[in-house]
Amino acid sequence: MSRHYAVISIGSNSTRVLLADMAPEQPHIDLARSIGTRIGEGLVEGGALAEEPMRRTADAVRAHLRAVRGHYVKIFAIATSAVRRSTNGAAFAERIHDIVGVPLRVLSGDEEASASYRGATTAVPATSGARLGVIDTGGGSTEYAVGDGYDPEQTASCEVGAVRLTEAVPALAGRQGVVDLLTIERARAIAREALMPLTAFPAVERLALVGGSATTTAAVVRGKKGKLATFELTRSDLQRALVRLCALGYKERKDLPGMKPQRADILPAGIIVLDAALELLQRDIATATTADLLLGFLLQQRDASPIHEHAGRMQPTRPRR
Repeated sequence: MSRHYAVISIGSNSTRVLLADMAPEQPHIDLARSIGTRIGEGLVEGGALAEEPMRRTADAVRAHLRAVRGHYVKIFAIATSAVRRSTNGAAFAERIHDIVGVPLRVLSGDEEASASYRGATTAVPATSGARLGVIDTGGGSTEYAVGDGYDPEQTASCEVGAVRLTEAVPALAGRQGVVDLLTIERARAIAREALMPLTAFPAVERLALVGGSATTTAAVVRGKKGKLATFELTRSDLQRALVRLCALGYKERKDLPGMKPQRADILPAGIIVLDAALELLQRDIATATTADLLLGFLLQQRDASPIHEHAGRMQPTRPRR
């Protein structure tokens, strides 16, 4: 019997939805969509979300809700870095509650790291005695988790992401043309400092990369878009992709095979964060995967459900009027 769950996720850069049949041990994904909304645009430390980013994010949530309405027995709404560090996150959460009909759950950094880890284990299984590390580079933060089972042993959330690093070093966006080496090194220094907590983690046998920076880089390295379950990325791949992007202006980047146009300005920053993380972890290769936070969150909700719960007894959640 099918048991479809849906989750709408509001990240600092994108607003996404995932619809999956959670009845089988390995969930079957029916719909995965992403809209670039950049709710974290211009967000400063101790500041508020701006009205225009909130408006376009709310519009994306409505669009995602229309796409899955009638197809789920449970729906969830979650948010990450930008909403959790804003001063008006609670008010924005109420707006989303009114649209979706369920509370917007603002994940802590550790909760985000744990869910991303759980999702990645479906593509890069964690096995006893062989630790798996999972890096989730988002727009506003980067999470890391390590474990050898479904639940991580240790997690961390670092205050650096593709959007935040680009806003800290605006020349990375390419709107001023070619990005020079000094700019790249300045951004790398910021990323390394923010990611230093990773050096306190135990060594891992395997490393997975999730999030838009990783999967878009994999698509650019491959030279084409399309569904990507897993893809091996080396530090050399990351560094070559960075050099290629930084030699192009913003508009030229958009035309690269595999590029998501909405990420053309922030991808160099995302690659810098990924490469700095691999350097600090002393790893030269990792597996990029689309099995990420959203899938992991749904798996956590499924696994926490009472055994006697049956989809046939449940009704779709309806938005509040």
